[in-house]
Amino acid sequence: MKHSFKNDYSEMVHPKILESFAAIGNSQFEGYGLDEFSDDAALLIRAKINKPDADIHFISGGTHANLVVISSALRPHEAVIAVKSGHIFVHETGAIEATGHKICTCEGSGGKLCVSDIKSVLDEHAGDEHMVKPRLVYVSLSTECGTVYTKDELSAISEFCHANDLYLYIDGARLGAALNSFACDLEYSDIADFADAFFIGGTKNGALFGEAIVICNNTLKNDFRFLLKQRGGLMAKTAAIGVQFKTLFTDNLYDELALYANNCAQKLAEGIKKLGYSFLYPAQTNLIIPVFPAAVAEKLHVSHGFYDWQSIESNIAARLLTSWATPGDKIDEFLADLAKL
Repeated sequence: MKHSFKNDYSEMVHPKILESFAAIGNSQFEGYGLDEFSDDAALLIRAKINKPDADIHFISGGTHANLVVISSALRPHEAVIAVKSGHIFVHETGAIEATGHKICTCEGSGGKLCVSDIKSVLDEHAGDEHMVKPRLVYVSLSTECGTVYTKDELSAISEFCHANDLYLYIDGARLGAALNSFACDLEYSDIADFADAFFIGGTKNGALFGEAIVICNNTLKNDFRFLLKQRGGLMAKTAAIGVQFKTLFTDNLYDELALYANNCAQKLAEGIKKLGYSFLYPAQTNLIIPVFPAAVAEKLHVSHGFYDWQSIESNIAARLLTSWATPGDKIDEFLADLAKL
């Protein structure tokens, strides 16, 4: 069976999480996130982000987190600002639009928004009740292009948002990869300081499933459990996610797994560069996008799984992802096959 570089969630779950499940066995627990495991995990997350008053809610997946947080923050006439490559715009089947909220998109650069992008949307919609009112800015860290925001970039966006009565929400499906990137100077505490709400991804960093929603703005905390329940996000067995995040945020496991995935991607990227190939975007996290001649990409598909991200004349920009469990020899095999071509 050929190894897949298609995503970072194809491997089931980290062994330490399985050990945590086994240790609990069939002992009983409270439902709907009121269990001791979720409480313990929330305490660990609050300590990590240095935000003791943050509300923590555990949910099944990233799309669900985005849908619940964004729809809960917005009034019916309000909209989201996002980059065109943003996950909520491209890969969530219109989940946000299905809640009645428009996504106003910007071109951005390298998968990232900047203040001028956000301002252009505000200017376009200024003072006109015949158009939606932009109210929330959505960014991903890391982005769909594998790039990361710097502290200065995210700080500028945060300051602009708060000066213009906009919420800043961060999709953290790959937050671990971003914060453990050599190109990122952000800390967990910075994310909590800059964002009104964000989520910490577990599904793509060693968990069986699950994400942790973090709400920092007191306004967004009101009645959130009611909204979570209404949107199908309040799980009876939330404890199953709480156990996983307690394990991931004990002894720095979450960061170790993300750093391993990043290091695997950097090894892959360096090998590709040495063979003379370029990249569509800077290789900064566990998601890299090298550019190959179409004939080379076609032959690589025979032995390795990956997605064709974009066609560029006679070339293919290929999306490659490594994970917390990527075997080193699979990277060597990919590079060896590429060298033969």
